[in-house]
Amino acid sequence: MRLPPIEPNNNVFLNIPYDEAFRDLYIAYVVGLYQVGLTPHVASEIPGGERRLDRIFALIKSCRYSIHDLSRVELSGGPSSAPRFNMPLELGLAISWSLLNPDLHKWFVWESEPFRIQRSASDLNGTDPNIHFGTVEGVLGELRNAFWWNNAPSVETMLEVYRGVELNFGAILSLNGTRNPYAPGVFKEMCLFISRLTTLLRASRSSWQ
Repeated sequence: MRLPPIEPNNNVFLNIPYDEAFRDLYIAYVVGLYQVGLTPHVASEIPGGERRLDRIFALIKSCRYSIHDLSRVELSGGPSSAPRFNMPLELGLAISWSLLNPDLHKWFVWESEPFRIQRSASDLNGTDPNIHFGTVEGVLGELRNAFWWNNAPSVETMLEVYRGVELNFGAILSLNGTRNPYAPGVFKEMCLFISRLTTLLRASRSSWQ
């Protein structure tokens, strides 16, 4: 289903697992959202000393859309392995807010495997998840499908920006003195870099038209 043109609030809450194996998809989400004209937000960027759940709910309420990636339903590694409940919990907050305020918020579910959500969260039966198959191209393609506007760039164009971020991601980590790709400073620097690179590429393409 195609959405109407972007409303004044173009913020998107991005509910994803924070682990090293998810890094490439995380970058793809941020790149893709900027490419379709939306502004991503993540829980790690929230300042303040309030209870984390309260801050996350406040962020969800400030966003027109939210994306909830439920592809990490398996047990975490190690002797004390446990299922990851943070993503479903935050999805529940978004669903509640949307039910109470349907004109203010719309939520989406992303998964890597078709039909698995029918087993992992059967209460969501009837919801059509966006399946990215665990690939960067899959994430970018599904973002374009979910947030389709007349001027939406092609997946290949999105990949061009993604590759630019990948080439410079080490420098962004070094600038923030961390190896954590999800650190607040890294997220903000990455957003600035994507915004600038997108502007440059659009100007370059326009000059050849």
